[in-house]
Amino acid sequence: MTVEKKIDKQQNLSLTILVGCMGFMMICTSACSPNRLRNPTTDVQLNENVDSKNSDHTISQAGITKQTIRIGSVLALEGQEEILGNRMKSGLQAALDGQLVKEKKIKLIFENDYYEPLVARQKTQQLIESGIFFMIGNVGTPTAKQTLPILQQNNIPAVGFFTGSQLLRSPSELIINYRASYAQEIETVVKMALNAGVKSSEICAYVQDDSYGMSGLKAVRDALVKAQVEEKTLAPYDQVLEYKEKGNQGNDNSLLSPVGFYPRNTPYVKEGYNSLKQWEKNTGINCRLVITAGTASNIARFINLAQGEGEHWVVSSLSFTHKEELQFNLEEYGVTDKVIITEVVPSLDSDIPIVQEAKSKLKSEFDHVSLEGYIVGKMTLKILKTIPGEINHASFLKQVAISKFDLGGIAIDFTQNRTQSSDLVLINIFTPQGFQDLKKDMLRDMFQ
Repeated sequence: MTVEKKIDKQQNLSLTILVGCMGFMMICTSACSPNRLRNPTTDVQLNENVDSKNSDHTISQAGITKQTIRIGSVLALEGQEEILGNRMKSGLQAALDGQLVKEKKIKLIFENDYYEPLVARQKTQQLIESGIFFMIGNVGTPTAKQTLPILQQNNIPAVGFFTGSQLLRSPSELIINYRASYAQEIETVVKMALNAGVKSSEICAYVQDDSYGMSGLKAVRDALVKAQVEEKTLAPYDQVLEYKEKGNQGNDNSLLSPVGFYPRNTPYVKEGYNSLKQWEKNTGINCRLVITAGTASNIARFINLAQGEGEHWVVSSLSFTHKEELQFNLEEYGVTDKVIITEVVPSLDSDIPIVQEAKSKLKSEFDHVSLEGYIVGKMTLKILKTIPGEINHASFLKQVAISKFDLGGIAIDFTQNRTQSSDLVLINIFTPQGFQDLKKDMLRDMFQ
């Protein structure tokens, strides 16, 4: 057993035990607590420290009282992906917390899910019971897969979730996205690579083994279809997608494909790397571009392993892979090139008003994730403030459907049944000086 495998096994076991224990304790607490049988209004009053003389005692089912608009958010505030949750939280708070809409103060209620789907489901149910108007800024695809059905059942909108998954691109008026989809991000990268001379058969993938990874993998296939590649290039993707849709985990050694997997919330990289090497060996085709759908820590570890083994793969990452954390990890490993990342918000050095405003308010916490949270918050605030008459779910959703405005230099457009307000996708390339905007002359050197 290699040193890495021993470390991976120990870290994964520890993480699994930790999350399992936390989930068990939360379930036991929820089941055994006498508060479970009490009126949710009482619990909310205690949590908010509501003065007994305050007339605003009753939390309506819609999450709106005489004095407040209660908005929930379930995200990773602790654990391996805590940087994403905390930065999204910072952006939302800077834009929304304490703002007044029709003399009602916005109150944000954040819950931690550790980036674990079952915990996210439980926290969502708790927020709904306490009374929220809508959910905003939740982080992640596997968690959204658990929470969206609950929100739909309770007629609660899902606003500005931090994921580009197709799960949130269904034609539902309750799903309100800011960002471009993962499909758009990956299509942009595939087009770039094909234009730079990469063959469609030389495009491989390394993804998280859950709904997030599957969303990325389907986007790779769709991008190849749009590029009108041969059927034999699509066949391996179809096989592995069918295998995963049946609920199978990990890699099947008999299933040869240009795809490697790793388990969510783990540092495992070797098995996914070995899968790609087996593909190269068996087919005689070398991977030149490896498209990933993963998290910063794991992707950086994967890149370090690949480059340490002498691979010349160009590795691309989605916007969910926190760019600042990815850069830090790559620099720690001594990686200097052949990494790109897509972003769905403007560059941090942009001079447009919304970016400068966010930078001023967020200060040391200003990055691509907190900027997205800030944009989502300001977009939502603008919509709320333009609702004529009473604020309720019907008037909010109606206002969303007709919303088309400029948000400090960013075009917001939900008209014509759009499920997202922005199609912006930018590509950054990693250099010894950090990530920089991709320029055409960089493509030639990157894919040499």
